[in-house]
Amino acid sequence: MADILKHAVPKAQVTASLDQVSATVSGVIADIRERGDHAVRAYSEKFDGWSPESFRLSSEQIEEIVASVPQQVIDDIHAVQANVRAFAEAQLNSMGEFEIETLPGVRLGQKHVPVQAAGAYIPGGRYPLTASAHMTIITAKVAGVPHVVACTPPIRGEIPAATVAAAHFAGADEIWLLGGVQAVAAMAVGTDTMKPVNLIAGPGNAYVAEAKRQLFGEIGIDLFAGPTEILVLADDQADPFTCAVDLLSQAEHGPDSPAILITTSERVARETLAHVDALLPGLPTNDFAGPAWRDHGQVIVVDSMDELWSLADEFASEHVEVLTANPREALERMTQYGALFLGAGTCVSFGDKVIGTNHVLPTRGAARYTGGLWVGKYLKTVTYQEVTDPASQAELGRLCGRAARVELFEGHARSGDLRATLAAGDELPWDVR
Repeated sequence: MADILKHAVPKAQVTASLDQVSATVSGVIADIRERGDHAVRAYSEKFDGWSPESFRLSSEQIEEIVASVPQQVIDDIHAVQANVRAFAEAQLNSMGEFEIETLPGVRLGQKHVPVQAAGAYIPGGRYPLTASAHMTIITAKVAGVPHVVACTPPIRGEIPAATVAAAHFAGADEIWLLGGVQAVAAMAVGTDTMKPVNLIAGPGNAYVAEAKRQLFGEIGIDLFAGPTEILVLADDQADPFTCAVDLLSQAEHGPDSPAILITTSERVARETLAHVDALLPGLPTNDFAGPAWRDHGQVIVVDSMDELWSLADEFASEHVEVLTANPREALERMTQYGALFLGAGTCVSFGDKVIGTNHVLPTRGAARYTGGLWVGKYLKTVTYQEVTDPASQAELGRLCGRAARVELFEGHARSGDLRATLAAGDELPWDVR
């Protein structure tokens, strides 16, 4: 039986907050549908204090911004993007196209076709989340998307130069200094200056996530990526200081980011709590990490490893860091997570920033039904079929006629009958010619 040493705020309180977000987002989207660029500019001024002559950066502006970025930062961007590209290419290579012959002259096939335009939302706000440019744009380009629009907000009225550089090197075809709901809505519905895209990918705050949710269906989205989450799984051999540091590494994303520890050891639990209390006051991002830990942090002690794996799957967390004696056991015992980070040498921050796997992952329990962003999200898996053998055409035509009439679809049945007639001279009793 689990012993909860630290509770999070009640779910009802979180739900009430999300209801307010939904109403605000709905109003912004409706306004942008009606007023287009004028509404986009108004919301950018209101939320970001940003209203340049053009939100889209010109080639000359991009070159000037990239030139301002320190060489070490550029070198690091290239190194990280090489990791992301290598993993994305491996994913693409794992996706087979095929054609099979099921009957003589009957060929069925599958191929992968990229969406023709994708939007990459790169969060900003307080932090320049350069890594999101790698994850959204490179993955799209590896998939073969011909046109990628990147949107990222200014940060306190300043251009996030490293993010612009990352988007440029990743291969973005357009870069816009535009954020929030106004960016997502503009990419989805289009304006006089921005053509709509087919799919939008990228993480964001609660408002961005809600905008994607409301627009889904009109456009495709990668997944519902809300506030980031971390779940640390630890047994008695885990280092409590490592547990504490890694919990806070994700709590600093924002005041609504859950950070949860499940452990079989009450000692590890209590020492982790003490380390968090000691670390928080000196953490430069305490203004975000502190409220996140206060309101959404949890520490749970369970009686056995079986209970640990079972409870971990119930959380279906975005990031699961496994600090146990046999971390690879998680690969067999767990089925519901965004990404696993196995062992003390592998932290969630590696996945967020540098290692190469995609950091756009499911949150709020979405790992129960989806994985994270990958090459396949930008591809439409389509099928084709061809019948060239007359005997097979006749056989399929007769079968289609019988099967369709069971369902009372006479029009379908006649289409099948006709193929049998054309191929083998079968009689058409319904022919009125």
